[in-house]
Amino acid sequence: MSVRKGVRTKKSSFRLNWLLAVSILLLAGGGYRQVESRLKLMQAPVELPVPLGDFPFRVGNWVGRDVSVPEYIQRVAGNDDFLNRLYVNNLTGQWASVYVSYSGQPRTMVGHTPEVCYVGGGWIHKESGQSGFVTPAGRSIPCLIHRFHKPSPSWDEIIVLNFYILNGQLSSDESGFSGIGWRSPNIRGNSARYVAQVQISSVLENSVRAAARDITGPILEFFPDKDGRVKAADYAKFKGGLLE
Repeated sequence: MSVRKGVRTKKSSFRLNWLLAVSILLLAGGGYRQVESRLKLMQAPVELPVPLGDFPFRVGNWVGRDVSVPEYIQRVAGNDDFLNRLYVNNLTGQWASVYVSYSGQPRTMVGHTPEVCYVGGGWIHKESGQSGFVTPAGRSIPCLIHRFHKPSPSWDEIIVLNFYILNGQLSSDESGFSGIGWRSPNIRGNSARYVAQVQISSVLENSVRAAARDITGPILEFFPDKDGRVKAADYAKFKGGLLE
């Protein structure tokens, strides 16, 4: 009798351990699937309410055309959306390249500065300095002005103006989104938790400043302001791609 009881006890213990093991595996599997799902969400692009591709090709006297960006550069940049266009002023003949990048994971933008990217492209960094400009609407924009040149014998020069938009706030300093508080992933895909970088470049500083002054206002309307509102959503479809 005691032997049979011992056998039943061992069987009961085995079943209990087996059920416990299965439960742990199921819970672990569920946890893994939850983590996997969150990781996929983290990897998915955070979409803007109005994509940057809808930005008008004409802003006042400036007329633009898209300039392609190689896929390997897009992968390195890791942005959720971007705009890269060459704008020419049909009244003055000035031209400027306008590059705007957006990321819903702000820390991914750390280190993607003109001093790093242009030097990586073969340019020599000459100097950088704090500056600013005022839009036609009277908004003051802080920015940095960078100067680069190509090595001898070409010595070609380029001027780059850049600044950041962090959750609707303007800054010329990437340290605002490089701290530990920005390390947490944007799991919910909140487009209002973001950083965008604006780079406007040309061979002449007055061309850079003229383009920045005229085009920055409309650019800001494509990003959530401090209250999360996107002004461009009110007129997402432009007639003929124009913004007068």
